[in-house]
Amino acid sequence: MKIYDVIFGKTTPRSIFNRQSCSSPLPPLAHLRHLQLPPPSPRSRIIPLFRIPALLCFSASLLLLLSPLQSNSATMTYFCIGVRYDHMFYILIHYGQLSWKRSPTPTRNTMPPVSASKAKRDAKKAEREAKKKSEGKTIRKLGKKKEAGTEEDAAEAAAREIEQLKLQTDKDGLSDRVTTGVLDSLETSRDIKMSSVSLLFHGKVLIQDSNLELNYGRRYGLLGENGCGKSTFLKALATREYPIPDHIDVYLLDEPAAPTEYSALEYVVREAQNELKRVEDLVEKIILEDGPESELLDPLYERMDGMDPSTFESRAAVILIGLGFNSQTILKKTKDMSGGWKMRVALAKALFVKPTLLLLDDPTAHLDLEACVWLEEYLKRFDRTLVLVSHSQDFLNGVCTNMIDMRMQKLMQYGGNYDSYIKTRTELETNQMKQYNKQQEEIAHIKKFIASAGTYANLVKQAKSRQKILDKMEADGLIQPVVPDRVFSFRFPPVERLPPPVLAFDDISFAYDGNPENNLYEHLNFGVDMDSRTALVGPNGVGKSTLLKIMTGELMPQSGRVSRHTHVKLGVYSQHSQDQLDLTKSALEFVRDKYSNISQDFQYWRGQLGRYGLTGDAQKVQMGTLSEGQRSRVVFALLALENPNVLLLDEPTNGLDIPTIDSLADAINEFNGGVVVVSHDFRLLDKIAKDIFVVEDKTATRWDGSILDYKKKLAKNVVL
Repeated sequence: MKIYDVIFGKTTPRSIFNRQSCSSPLPPLAHLRHLQLPPPSPRSRIIPLFRIPALLCFSASLLLLLSPLQSNSATMTYFCIGVRYDHMFYILIHYGQLSWKRSPTPTRNTMPPVSASKAKRDAKKAEREAKKKSEGKTIRKLGKKKEAGTEEDAAEAAAREIEQLKLQTDKDGLSDRVTTGVLDSLETSRDIKMSSVSLLFHGKVLIQDSNLELNYGRRYGLLGENGCGKSTFLKALATREYPIPDHIDVYLLDEPAAPTEYSALEYVVREAQNELKRVEDLVEKIILEDGPESELLDPLYERMDGMDPSTFESRAAVILIGLGFNSQTILKKTKDMSGGWKMRVALAKALFVKPTLLLLDDPTAHLDLEACVWLEEYLKRFDRTLVLVSHSQDFLNGVCTNMIDMRMQKLMQYGGNYDSYIKTRTELETNQMKQYNKQQEEIAHIKKFIASAGTYANLVKQAKSRQKILDKMEADGLIQPVVPDRVFSFRFPPVERLPPPVLAFDDISFAYDGNPENNLYEHLNFGVDMDSRTALVGPNGVGKSTLLKIMTGELMPQSGRVSRHTHVKLGVYSQHSQDQLDLTKSALEFVRDKYSNISQDFQYWRGQLGRYGLTGDAQKVQMGTLSEGQRSRVVFALLALENPNVLLLDEPTNGLDIPTIDSLADAINEFNGGVVVVSHDFRLLDKIAKDIFVVEDKTATRWDGSILDYKKKLAKNVVL
């Protein structure tokens, strides 16, 4: 390292001792006369470097000036040298910038001219680099387009995957279910009796070595906790994966009506016409194959007699009106309907066709209280075979004559409605536990005697005899203890109390199109506080869900005022809350990704989901394979994470099993915030509602009686 590195280089005097070289370029000696030094800045300072005679200082400066410097141009920090009379050597570090340029006068250090061949090579190199740069821009543009296309393709692929999961089939259309069953009833019988019934779905055993009996004219309620396989079992029955005789027509209601140009009335009537033609074709086929005396023809003739084309429209209209349609909506095209109304059209079609075996999977999910009452009264008179999945206890009580409990991988059948099932099951389990305890006491007594026998000759023979008794008991099968249903509890986190009014409507009016003639509400006054347990009831279309949207601010009234407390935090559960879930992900992955700022620990999220009843493998599989009730539990877990102080719940029981609905009711009652509920579940409302408001005639009016009184009022108006 040379001294001029310190004088002109980008380094400190300490670098001399560290022997660090400086990479800053320096100007040639011939150009130093062109240096333009700016005045020292306020940041300049004097640093004593080392004591040295003045003569050596000047010698060092002279060596610096004579050093060969081979740089053409640069910008650098420079230093100035000063010498004091006390023989102390100083360096002034100046933080300004120094610039120079080559003098037009050539010097000895001028570079030789570039040859023609080298210039040509440099030109070609520059051309190649320019071309590469241009191609790079094109590739980047294409890359962005490709990325956009990739995202769209990924979204479409995810949608197809979700649809495939719902269909429960593989890419070739083959069922993901594996079933076994032996038909024990006669082929010509309208009763279905099967043994050795089993069901596997994605490798999971749902039913194993069970018996199934479905007698004509009986109405069965299919029970089981969320995720046990009720919907999967109904799909297997509907697709005849079990040995169901061909003459028994099966209809499963599990999807909405197709979007078509037909009105609701035309859609139902056309389906009835198609069904009549199907039966007529089947009659012709049986006559050709088995002759006109076949026993299979009698039920088909009976079915044809009940299908008079001249009454199709009037009968279809009665069913549609009972399910909530009016003179305008009954003529609306199915392609213009929401999913809920399409489900009603599909339900009307199923009821009108009256198949021999009707399978209904949660038919009340998209109905209001009035339509639920109508459907309950209608199904009470259903004279074919009905298998019904419902999580409404009062609906099961009103409709069902038998119950099938799907638990512990078995199908256990009980006579009577839901209340009778609870009573019978409780008695059976009580007796089972008594027998179990008695047997365990007997086993313990035998083992104690055998252990105490020792080597006494007179007792050894008795001990061997007792051991034989014990071995026989084990060979015959020991009585098993009762396995109780899994119990868990919903819990909404406690919140800070807010003084009233928390949420208030003052003389509001609202119409979707802003036209006062089409107002859903006029001069409505309504309030919600932290103690509120309010139920909103009324027919579909009067604006119950709309009222909740006005509360959240999603919709604004045309007149009047909505007051919200500054600290109110609304938690909303709607019928479309599950739309936020990515069904291609597992529940664990989804909540961790959504709330990555809270925790990345899977164990933490396992606990959060388990608190709402989603446990074990259900947390790790794709949510598209979960039942609706299991996905609802994920939504409730997400809702609780928001820590709301007022809950707005729109049909929160859809898909939930009965124990879960009971847990939800307990959680609502224990919650110290406000709650507003729209629900078709009379039992839930009976448990939680302190105030009932009937939404009708463009306002909300307080109902003075109980929710069961309101149900009785609706039942009186049923027309079948």
